[in-house]
Amino acid sequence: MSLFDNKEFVVGPFMKVSDPALVEVAAFAGFDFVIIDLEHGPNTIQTVQNHVRAAQAKGIVPVIRVPEINENMISKALDIGAEYVQVPQIETADDARRVVKAAKFFPEGARGVCRYVRAADYASMPKENYFGNANKTTGTIIHIEGNIAFNNIDEILRVDGIDVIFIGPYDMSQSCGVPGQVNHPKVISQMKEIVEKAAPLGKVVGTFVESPESAKQWIDLGVKYISYAVDVGIYFDACKNIVDKVRE
Repeated sequence: MSLFDNKEFVVGPFMKVSDPALVEVAAFAGFDFVIIDLEHGPNTIQTVQNHVRAAQAKGIVPVIRVPEINENMISKALDIGAEYVQVPQIETADDARRVVKAAKFFPEGARGVCRYVRAADYASMPKENYFGNANKTTGTIIHIEGNIAFNNIDEILRVDGIDVIFIGPYDMSQSCGVPGQVNHPKVISQMKEIVEKAAPLGKVVGTFVESPESAKQWIDLGVKYISYAVDVGIYFDACKNIVDKVRE
């Protein structure tokens, strides 16, 4: 399924918990996608296969964030059925091109070729259909997280084959010398500059938020891919709110 069809913006949480039931809950709540996290937290390729199944069964888009630019890991994430792969720590245009090369089959890239995988219905799908359509039905998302990437943003934005430029505010805050201060003027200024540079090139921008107010702020500025918090954080906030109200 396409992430952005007829939608002004999309919103979904990061998923760190290893139980795919929370993916189903996210779908019932109305999120558009989930980012299944292999960079931070306990999950592995083996554990997240059922997260992908749960997302697709309930009609939301499964995105897998891999730990790094790793051709084998990107290929595995797509092989188990991720519809988008999200890659952190992109610093240069060459980094972005490596992501495209790993995520796309010829002629756009050099992704490892195998049809005996879940994404090809375990070889029951005609191979011409699988290899012919895979580049159209899977997407790439790259993280811009620090000053090196910010200084190279003009070249990164011009790399073909990238679907979303994702700005990581926490890592960017550290790179700006104010770790954790995601609303610091230095951080906001850099983020806005990336959004402004991406717009005339028709590039979709995403970012991470932790409140509806912050989400609305970035949506109003043209950000279309809104990563809203993390499953464990959402659960904590809900629990804390209940406990505080009961104890008042």
